[in-house]
Amino acid sequence: MKRLILPISAALLLGACGDSNDDSNSNGATIEAPDTYSYVSRFDGESSVSYSGQVMRQVLLQELKSHIGGMSEQIDTGAMTPSEGDVLASLDFYFRFDSETAGAESISFNGDTSVSQDSFEDISSDKDLVGKLAGNDAATDHKDWTTEFKGWADDSIAQHGGSTTSPEGLTIAFFQTIDANAVARANGAGDVGPNGESLPVYVTKDGLDLQQLTEKFLLGAINFSQAADDYMDDDVDGKGLLADHSAAEEDKNYTALEHAWDEGWGYFGASQHYNLFTDEELAGKGGRPEFSRGHWDANEDGVLDLKSEYNFGASINAGKRDHGAVDATDFTGDAYEGFSKGRALIAAADGPLNDAQLQELKGYRDLAINAWEQAYAATAVHYVNDTVEAMDAIGTEDYDFVEHAKVWSELKGFALSFQFNPRSPLSDAQFEELHTLIGDRPVHAGDSEEDLAAYRDDLLAARALLGEAYGFSEGNLEGW
Repeated sequence: MKRLILPISAALLLGACGDSNDDSNSNGATIEAPDTYSYVSRFDGESSVSYSGQVMRQVLLQELKSHIGGMSEQIDTGAMTPSEGDVLASLDFYFRFDSETAGAESISFNGDTSVSQDSFEDISSDKDLVGKLAGNDAATDHKDWTTEFKGWADDSIAQHGGSTTSPEGLTIAFFQTIDANAVARANGAGDVGPNGESLPVYVTKDGLDLQQLTEKFLLGAINFSQAADDYMDDDVDGKGLLADHSAAEEDKNYTALEHAWDEGWGYFGASQHYNLFTDEELAGKGGRPEFSRGHWDANEDGVLDLKSEYNFGASINAGKRDHGAVDATDFTGDAYEGFSKGRALIAAADGPLNDAQLQELKGYRDLAINAWEQAYAATAVHYVNDTVEAMDAIGTEDYDFVEHAKVWSELKGFALSFQFNPRSPLSDAQFEELHTLIGDRPVHAGDSEEDLAAYRDDLLAARALLGEAYGFSEGNLEGW
């Protein structure tokens, strides 16, 4: 973020007010947003911001990633001796989470400090990941994801189950492969890399890091898809930006429109104090001590409230790319401006939006979603560069096959996200070309020099394609 960071006391005074301009923007009034994501209900004067369901899914996804990452050690120490299907069931615990049977389970949450919530039910209830996956919550989908899902052509990933023809099918294919790898490791027959190195259960001998692929793919196919193609879309009556704003929802102090916008914000993953962070702090690269891990205990109670004080996923990612830019970018600032001014416009309208207000709201939506997607595209560029660097180390003592698999898988996972935005700067044809260039596995130390050279050229072509589609400078294409 490039805006002035206010002293904490001044920032909180501004953020607490939640006020903005009059309720009709057709008169040319300028919308001013509070400095924190804080808005007062016109029905009872209390906070009208609510997105605990989205926080629940952010936590489920982080817990899923952490569970995958610790599986090899559990097998090696004897804490887990899986038979076929056991690991799949453990992954489905998070993916198909059942609040009735598991809501009271403790969260292990791998943050840097203590959090307010001890269990899943302390965050929300009746939430899972699979139900919001693109294609499974289809009322507003701009494509039929059972027939139009693209980006993965090689169906060998699905040899143990799942498919490459839908978002859920691909996720199951990842899970089934981890399950098979875990059973093999438990039986002393785990995969090895091209130099004979033992591989974690989530890394395949083809160079797929299924921990990273799962997390990054779901960040796109759930979080980004839900925000861009559902809660902040405008193509279905009564949904998203066309939701009702005439009265409060039953037993709530917010309208359906206010709640839809907040849910989009929740999927972006930013804390309510996001605007007070520098890029350096979001990236975890220093700054003020209380902000330097990318989170802030705003009320100074010694714990982080996951519902308001913790930055997840895309919001952190945007800060990393801004911080690492050679030529200045402001994905964090643009995202916050779009989200906050849009919400302020909604809060200021005492009744249904008129045509001019709706058009202005669409502009704020576009600003926020475009910044989010640009940050993902910049991250894909970053991992193109990391993958090329890994390839260039092949044959030296610095080469690390597991790291090579990791960075390539982050590239692929983020690059699958772009199809879920109905207004993506990347055309369908460009999307398919991008994934033809990236392929479905990295070219690595087990491949020929000719294949390595050709694939390196393909990756640089993919980087150039992203630069053209998203308007990135040459300095950033080379420097991210």
